[in-house]
Amino acid sequence: MDGALPLIIQGGMGVAVSNWMLASTVAQRGQLGVVSGTCIDTVFVRRLQDADPLGDMRRAMANFALPSVSAEALKRYFLPNGRPSGAPYKLLPMWQQHVSRAREQLTMLASFVEVFLAKERGGEVGINLLTKVQLPNLATLYGAMLAGVDYVLMGAGIPKEIPGVLDAFARGERATLRFDVEETERGRIEELSFEPRAHMGVATPQLKRPRFLPIISAHSLATMLARKSNGEVDGFIIEAPVAGGHNAPPRGQLEIDAQGEPVYGERDVVDLAEMRKLGKPFWLAGDTGSPEALAHARAEGAAGIQVGTLFAFADESGLDPELKQQTLEQVAAGTIEITTDMRASPTGFPFKILRLAGTNSESEPYTQRERICDLGYLRSAYRRPDGRIGFRCPAEPVRDWVNKGGEAAATEDRKCLCNGLLANVGLPQQRAHEQERALITAGNTLSGMNHFLEGRRRYSAHDVIDYLTSRLDVEADVHDVAVLDDVVLALHLE
Repeated sequence: MDGALPLIIQGGMGVAVSNWMLASTVAQRGQLGVVSGTCIDTVFVRRLQDADPLGDMRRAMANFALPSVSAEALKRYFLPNGRPSGAPYKLLPMWQQHVSRAREQLTMLASFVEVFLAKERGGEVGINLLTKVQLPNLATLYGAMLAGVDYVLMGAGIPKEIPGVLDAFARGERATLRFDVEETERGRIEELSFEPRAHMGVATPQLKRPRFLPIISAHSLATMLARKSNGEVDGFIIEAPVAGGHNAPPRGQLEIDAQGEPVYGERDVVDLAEMRKLGKPFWLAGDTGSPEALAHARAEGAAGIQVGTLFAFADESGLDPELKQQTLEQVAAGTIEITTDMRASPTGFPFKILRLAGTNSESEPYTQRERICDLGYLRSAYRRPDGRIGFRCPAEPVRDWVNKGGEAAATEDRKCLCNGLLANVGLPQQRAHEQERALITAGNTLSGMNHFLEGRRRYSAHDVIDYLTSRLDVEADVHDVAVLDDVVLALHLE
C-alpha cells in the first residue's frame, strides 16, 4: 500500500451520524474521515425537503457529472421553505433487484454529494457500507468513486466481491454482486449489477480505485478475504464485540447471560500474530477511544485505531444535538446503560443499544408504535412460491411477515432500525399522530468517557483527535530528546 496510513480512522457510524461535516473535520487533521453510506439516498432527499438551509447539498449537486440528474432531484424533492408543520417526508421507491436508471442515479448523486462535501477542504475520506444491505451498494459505491473517495470500509457480512467491483468501476466497466435470496433451490444464482455506461455514456470516466478495508472480527475471515477475494484487499479493521452498532455473533455455541446478552469468549479474540503474518496493515476497533489504546495498537503492529463513539457525540457529528446533550448528561452522572440486544436488529446480528428516555430503547414506547416498513433497507430477499423474488423484514407488520412465509416468533422484539436511525440524526418521519422515535447505538467506550470529558458537556472532533494523539506527542518529545543527546555526545567526542 503506497502513501502514508492514518493513525486514526473515524468510524462510519449509523445513518448520517458520520456525516460529511464530521468526516471533513477529521480529514483536515490528516486522519481518515469516514462518511456513512447507509440509507444515504433517503438522507439526501430529506435534507432537500428540509430546505438545505446552508445550500451545501445544492453546491455539491452543481458539481455532479450528470446535471440533468441534479436538476430532476431538485424538482422532485427540494422545498425552499421546508416541509409544512406536521407534513411527512416524501419517500423514495424501495430498492428491488432491478430498479430504474433514475433510481440508481439518485443514489449515485446522494453518495457523490456526501463524499464531495467531505473532501472539499482536503484530506482523505472513506465511505462505510454494510455488506448485508446489498441492494443500494453498487450505485452508492459508484457515486462515491465519482467524487474521488479514498477508502471503502465494509462489515456486517463477507465482502469478498467488493474488491472486484472497485476494480471494474475504476475501469468504467460493469460490476456484479451475488444476490442472496432465501429459499432458492440449490445451484440457482441471482445477481445484482451496475453498468456505468448506462449512466455516463461512451465517455465513461476512468476513476481512482479506492483502498478497500473490510471490517472483520476473526483472523480466519481476514485470511480468507486476503486469499479469496476477487481483487486486492488493502488492509483490515479488526472490530471487537464492545464496538457500537452491529456486532458479530459469538463464535461457537451461543450462550446468553442473565441480562439476555451474548457471551463472548477466547474464540472471539482476534489473534494479532496471525494478522501480522498477512503482511497487510490493520487497525483495531472497539473500545479504542484513548491514547493508551492507540499506543497499545501500535505496539501490537497495528497501523492505528478506528474510533467511533467519541466522534459520534462530537459537535460535528449528525446525531441530534438534544440526544447528544441527554447522553452526555448521563455519562457525567454515571448512569449510562448500554446493552447488546440479540433481538432488536432485523439482520439477526447483535446490536448495541443505548438506554435513553423517550427513545425506542424503551419497550413500552416501541410496542405502541404501529409496525410499518416504508424504507426497506434491511429487508431480506426470498423466493416466493410462484418463483418470483419477494422481500420481507421481521420488523414489518406481523401479518405481512407471516403471509410471506415467516414464523411469527421471529418478529418478537424486532425493531425498525431504518426509521429509528434516521430519527437519531434529526430526520424522523412524521406519522399521523407522532414522529418516529430515535434508537441510539453506542460502544462501551461511552461508559468511561468522563476521563476524556473532564467536566465538559460538549466537545469537537478536534478535541477527540488531540486527546487520542496526546501520548504520541510525549513519545515524540522523548525520542527527540534522545536524538539530541546523541548528537551532542557525537560533537563532544569529535
